[in-house]
Amino acid sequence: MNDRPRIAVLTLVHKRHQHLLHQVDGLSLNTWTPDLHVVVAMGDRDLARRRLPITTDRWDTLVPTIPVPRAGLPLAAARNLAARAARDAGAEVLVFLDVDCIPGPRLVQSYAEAVTVAQRPSPALWCGDVAYLEAPPVNGYPVAGDLEALATRRPDRPHLRPGEAMEEPEFEHFWSLSFAMSTADFDASGGFCEKYVGYGGEDTDFAQVVRAQGGSLTWLGGATAYHQHHDSETPPVQHLDAILRNAAVFYERWGTWPMRGWLEEFERRGLVTTDDQGRWVKAS
Repeated sequence: MNDRPRIAVLTLVHKRHQHLLHQVDGLSLNTWTPDLHVVVAMGDRDLARRRLPITTDRWDTLVPTIPVPRAGLPLAAARNLAARAARDAGAEVLVFLDVDCIPGPRLVQSYAEAVTVAQRPSPALWCGDVAYLEAPPVNGYPVAGDLEALATRRPDRPHLRPGEAMEEPEFEHFWSLSFAMSTADFDASGGFCEKYVGYGGEDTDFAQVVRAQGGSLTWLGGATAYHQHHDSETPPVQHLDAILRNAAVFYERWGTWPMRGWLEEFERRGLVTTDDQGRWVKAS
């Protein structure tokens, strides 16, 4: 299509190289391939030195780099960097896709059509459903085959048919694994708050910004992403320090505490407590 918008897929990477390669394979199978893949190397030397086969003659690939501070991965700053690189390359649609996600075959087209055709209050956030894959078979994930057979979905998130859309009034349900915006809307929002460093909070904050600006959050059918399996811990105790720090940033900005389920579970385990001002702090 000559009249389609210029589309960029934006991915943040720190290791997880095999997951990234699966994502590239999935993009190559999409009904609309992107015009640009922006892959931000977060302290990832192999990626920054182009040691991975992620380039193709079917779209342009950019690999901007960002250092990783001691406090953790700079996810908010890296997303802003990716968006700037895409905008400077002429992108009109931004598809943010976590490195763990393999795009379903209609993801790029579904997002691009919704962003450019459907009318929603601006800035408009669009979220496709995310299906979680089991551990890969011996021969790896069948990226060109039936990923649905290995997938499950969270019961608290909608799964819509292609072409369907559903307004989401609860902006706390926004997730950053897979979402899209127009470049103009992202710029108007001001982007992600870069006070957040390390795991947790920056995406919840971004949704609050969009809501405060009178924007919208919409679930979109057809933009399915398949989240590749990796070991994880619930609650994420390994990210305790970052969660406490970022939760405090959120509280200062919005007056409420995010990630309360995790904080309360940490408290039950004796890892955190509240001080005399009601702030969550690490237990001594």
